[in-house]
Amino acid sequence: MASESQICKIDGINGKLYYRGYSIDDLVENCTFEEVTYLLLYKKLPNSIQLEEFSQKMRKSREIRDEIKSMVRSFPADAHPMELLQSVVSYLSSYIEHKIQHSAYCNCRDTLHQVVQMATVVAALQRFREGKEYVAPRMDISHGANFLYMLHGTEPDPREGEIMDKCLIMHAEHGFNASTFTSRVVASTLSTCYCSISAAMGALYGSLHGGANEKVLQMVDDIGSTENVKSWIEDALRRKSKVMGMGHRVYKAKDPRAVIMEKFLHELSEKKNDYRDYEILKEVEHVFEEIIKAKGKQVYPNVDFFSGAVYRLLGIPSILFTPIFAMARVAGWLGHILEQRSDNRIYRPTSLYRGPDPKQFVRIERC
Repeated sequence: MASESQICKIDGINGKLYYRGYSIDDLVENCTFEEVTYLLLYKKLPNSIQLEEFSQKMRKSREIRDEIKSMVRSFPADAHPMELLQSVVSYLSSYIEHKIQHSAYCNCRDTLHQVVQMATVVAALQRFREGKEYVAPRMDISHGANFLYMLHGTEPDPREGEIMDKCLIMHAEHGFNASTFTSRVVASTLSTCYCSISAAMGALYGSLHGGANEKVLQMVDDIGSTENVKSWIEDALRRKSKVMGMGHRVYKAKDPRAVIMEKFLHELSEKKNDYRDYEILKEVEHVFEEIIKAKGKQVYPNVDFFSGAVYRLLGIPSILFTPIFAMARVAGWLGHILEQRSDNRIYRPTSLYRGPDPKQFVRIERC
């Protein structure tokens, strides 16, 4: 066991997920991303006055400085956005009052730059990549709706903005995964919260952590139609290739976030009269589970299985899927950094040496 935490509980056997005691189902149904961010940072849900004050604080932090815009604009077009996000987080720290960065107080909870401005940076990068002008954030809509507005430059459909906001809630926290643990390790050295989150971004960028939903869509496009699903899966299993989005290291039942994402995907498919991705994914789920069940195993979809298709119907290019993961998870990372600092001990894991036995040194001229 790496440590104790009061932030997230994953009931893998029953397929349940809780943020500070509240089920993901209740939070998605009733809360905004801003409200859940408050929960992760302050250990409780806000009352109406606290939420209003906190939401205003978050929204006033949405705009990025001209120096950040220049950095985003000059970023190489063929580089991955996650590399930019990691750099931007470090760059942001240059504009923060340094005298309190290293304290347990952690000014990140007050500035909220990391939590809020990541969405602005991601949207700005995509605009610049498309040869379009920067769209300044709005202060009158939710975090998710504002992201779609900055990305597309048009008023988002109210329900689509709401779905985007709820998708961010589902990606905000998930216990001690690789990136979260990385943030806590760096925080344990009493480095800054900016360094901690930059390191977490680097861990999330790894192909075994972030980006699975992008690979799911690649699989869907490769399959092409429901008629090809069975042969595609049989061939993949024969080649011992992974069927992306199926299975989770923790969940022994269907990922509760996948259940919600599936509902959003069906709703958007119906709204846009575009069922292609939904129908292929449902057939993949059915065929794969059937094959695996015949082998005496049970494997279910995880959150990545449906989320990429949801984002595609929201008009989001796949290169932004992992950055969206990051701009949501940053709220959870900051919650863990604060928790780590509240009763800090530096992480110093031991390792089991498997190298050679002690050797006699021989000077090079004697060889």
